[in-house]
Amino acid sequence: MRRRRNADKGDEEIQRSNEREDKGISVLSPSSSSSPSSSSTRRIFLLCLAARILNALLVQTYFNPDEHWQALEVAHRIVFGYGHLTWEWKKGIRSYLHPLLFALLYKVLALFHLDTPGIMMKAPRIFQSVFAAVGDLYLYKLSYVLFGRHAAQWTLFSQLTNWFMFFCYTRTLSNSLETVLTLVSLYYWPCIRVDCCQVPSKSRKLALAIAALSCAIRPTSAITWVYVGLLELLITRGRFMFVFLEVAPVGILVFAVTLLFDRILYGSWILVPLNFLKFNLFSSGGDYYGTHKWHWYFTQGFTVMLFSFLPFTVAGIIYSKRWKIAGLIGWVLVIYSILGHKEFRFVLPVLPVALMFAGYSLAAIDSADFSIRKRKGDLHSCTGWKLQLAVLLLLVTNIPMALYMSMVHQRGTEDVMEFLSRKASNGEVKHVLFLMPCHSTPYYSALHHNVPMRFLDCTPRTKRPR
Repeated sequence: MRRRRNADKGDEEIQRSNEREDKGISVLSPSSSSSPSSSSTRRIFLLCLAARILNALLVQTYFNPDEHWQALEVAHRIVFGYGHLTWEWKKGIRSYLHPLLFALLYKVLALFHLDTPGIMMKAPRIFQSVFAAVGDLYLYKLSYVLFGRHAAQWTLFSQLTNWFMFFCYTRTLSNSLETVLTLVSLYYWPCIRVDCCQVPSKSRKLALAIAALSCAIRPTSAITWVYVGLLELLITRGRFMFVFLEVAPVGILVFAVTLLFDRILYGSWILVPLNFLKFNLFSSGGDYYGTHKWHWYFTQGFTVMLFSFLPFTVAGIIYSKRWKIAGLIGWVLVIYSILGHKEFRFVLPVLPVALMFAGYSLAAIDSADFSIRKRKGDLHSCTGWKLQLAVLLLLVTNIPMALYMSMVHQRGTEDVMEFLSRKASNGEVKHVLFLMPCHSTPYYSALHHNVPMRFLDCTPRTKRPR
């Protein structure tokens, strides 16, 4: 009997060992199932939502004027009747689709008399955190179908601990929403999968609709979808049907809806994508705000965003051999490098894709450590030292950076608006003049009192002097 019990225990130990070994093998191969289970998806989303809400509450610094001036300020004007419209809105190079999301939020707050200055400053980022959590979930699902469950878990770890994602993702920039839509759409594209036949036929239409919406919000998002669309065109059998019965109808529908919204809010017919391309590409209007060398994204911009995740990302790309999705990162960086005006946030949509490869590397290290311990017969020991060292390196370098950039660096311009809003509530503010670089602070969307305010203008000249 004792021998039988010992044999049974040995069989159970071997079975558990094989199960863990299978988990390691799944790192190098896609999951056999099309997506994680619904219960697992629910748990992952709730985890991401809690993390992103905390993330949004900790972000208390100023990063880019567009967070306030191209989204919240416009939404505030729509709902409350006052707010400053920058020159972009007078030139018709911005669509109202993105500000309308926050206009809806402001309307709900006003309806329930919750539009106090404190809530008005915090609510938009908390609202954005919901979208960010959706993006996190779909990055997990994308990694799950490409690399397996174990790699998907480490991808989520990479996404939630990367300093730049923490710093930027819950901000109300159109780039943040573009990133969410990119991740959701990539999950549904058949050409991104290892086995295209596993994807339902309706999936591609949904992917097209989300991609079109992303382009409507930011026309430069087309850079991503040109690459993905060409990939799909190469692998699909019915190319004529794909172009004329899917791409064209979906694109026309989203364009028509966007055009209608802009017609209502602008008061006249405005072709925002055309005006946007004319200013930023054909006339190099973006160069007014500064230019960088062609190699900036490769040597400084994107490398800083990845930070200590960079070697893990490079290793993941090389060893996973998922060249189609890795090629998207290179394509976006190369195309944006052609433009003179460069910013970190422009390439934000491909940062989670790069972090997915970092997650693959971490999962591979974990599996390799386990394989070594198994050969030595030491199945009960803790995680391997290589993985512990890698995780420690990533946490020590990213968490302090994320907290410093989100809570300390350049927070004065947001603090001053909180101070002014309190003073305005007590009737102590009659007029405000900002003698500092233009758009350096939030404006009426943060003050939430209709008092006269002025600032130094920096509208670019569209005509060069003779």
